[in-house]
Amino acid sequence: MFEANMNAEEKPRVLVPPRPGDPFNKVEETIYRRRSVRFFEKQQVPEHLVRRILEAGRFAPSAGNAQTWKFVVVRDQQMLQEMAEDVINAIKRVIGFADYLEEKKSGKTWRARILMRRFPNTFHPIPFGAMRFMADGKLGVWHNAPTVILLLADSRCPGHPGIDVGISGQNMVLTAHSFGLGTCWVSFCTPLARYAKWRKKLGIRYPYKLHTSIAIGYPRGQPDGYVTRETQAIDWFQENGTFKVVY
Repeated sequence: MFEANMNAEEKPRVLVPPRPGDPFNKVEETIYRRRSVRFFEKQQVPEHLVRRILEAGRFAPSAGNAQTWKFVVVRDQQMLQEMAEDVINAIKRVIGFADYLEEKKSGKTWRARILMRRFPNTFHPIPFGAMRFMADGKLGVWHNAPTVILLLADSRCPGHPGIDVGISGQNMVLTAHSFGLGTCWVSFCTPLARYAKWRKKLGIRYPYKLHTSIAIGYPRGQPDGYVTRETQAIDWFQENGTFKVVY
């Protein structure tokens, strides 16, 4: 694995926390300006940048420092096309069997409502609506990104391996953004684990489970910028035992 350029004799940096009203530092700017990108240039990402992105993921925290993740990098465009076709075929089968968004009531609608109770995340209106777009050919799987990183987790690890993989992936997307690259989380990749050929080729076998993937490439245009987020109430318990709600 690529090793970060670290000087063992380098003196530790003294980190100064910001004061009230200070501008965002570089880390904060990267976090706040990162956004999901769904339009990529055809230009491939240099391998050394991909390696640095992976290294950032490798240095993520994990339960018991078990380092549950396994990364699979795919840059072959023909292979990505075949993977996308199989994902879409799997989605079409789901839509054909259960679709609660159909205008008329049918067997597909009531089957979908039953499945919603068992798989509430998969049949949430947001991903299910995207699945319909994919089935109709209106939305790509990885949006023609030149590089895709699949994130697998060792199911034997302590805690919640899927969360550890998510933390690792967040390190990677933030690092990619700091390099001027665009990224998009794509968890629609999970149907690949249902195909024997992809389980064999991508190493999706026990104890590893495919959780998600990250599309990486040079974004079209300049998508960098702050994205509006919902402000939610936070329950706050002070040192003196008092309670307040902050926003």
